[in-house]
Amino acid sequence: MTKLNEFSSNILKGAAMGAANVIPGVSGGTIALITGIFERLINAIKSFDIKAVRLLLSGQFKNFAKHIDLGFLISVFLGVGIAIISLARLFKYLFVAYPIYIWAFFFGLVLASIYFVGKTVGKWNASTIITFIIGTAIAAFISITTPASQNDSMLYLFICGIVAMCSMIIPGLSGSFVLILLGNYQLIMVDAVSELNLKILLPVVGGAGIGLLAFSHFLSWLLKKYQDQTISMLTGFVLGSLGILWPWKQEITKTFGEKVKTVGYDWQLPSLNSEFFIALVFIALGVFSIWITEYLGAKQSKAE
Repeated sequence: MTKLNEFSSNILKGAAMGAANVIPGVSGGTIALITGIFERLINAIKSFDIKAVRLLLSGQFKNFAKHIDLGFLISVFLGVGIAIISLARLFKYLFVAYPIYIWAFFFGLVLASIYFVGKTVGKWNASTIITFIIGTAIAAFISITTPASQNDSMLYLFICGIVAMCSMIIPGLSGSFVLILLGNYQLIMVDAVSELNLKILLPVVGGAGIGLLAFSHFLSWLLKKYQDQTISMLTGFVLGSLGILWPWKQEITKTFGEKVKTVGYDWQLPSLNSEFFIALVFIALGVFSIWITEYLGAKQSKAE
């Protein structure tokens, strides 16, 4: 694969990650894992260390770029940025106009990813099964936790950035849904992004940068020392996040003064009507999207 093709491919993978992170319940980390860039991404991010600073300050820009895998990071985060900015308004419309179909597509997307992530575990044994169960329980607990109220203080926005970014790079844990739990999804991912409100976005980005650097070191260490256990827990995270993606649900809202917020969901069984069968098509499309992504990724690996 030429460098230009690889750069373009990584932009598309980054765009898929960015699109996933805009949607409550869908994890950009899952997309990174499925598309085969997860471990490379974690290692590249954690390369922002003392050595990188020394190389940069001494003017060794070529060595600095190689040390942090700069071309890869630029391509991926360019894709992430393009997707977040361009899709925020689109998803705002789609979730109002066609909520069941959109949730159905992403339900299929994440459902299929459970298999493809789980099959990368080298050996399923007692330790990997236990970590899988723990991961599932954690993600399921998060999905039923009551959201907090919206808060636009600079310190809280900074904390939101740290927590959301850590969750964004973990497969199965949605950074956007964590922002819902923190009460600031509407404020940050819809209003501030759509309006490019820097007063809101800058402290979030600052917190996200710090959280990303710190957590990437820890996750890279886990992947090196306990790879199968880490991947099995990540697979559990993916499984545990399915509840929030169930298409047939009603928001449970509560009024606090003048504010109305979602505090949970009332999950329902679908009616056997035309809407249900169309939703099944969208679930199948989600499954197919992950399958074709995995197929093309495997084909590319063989070619290399």
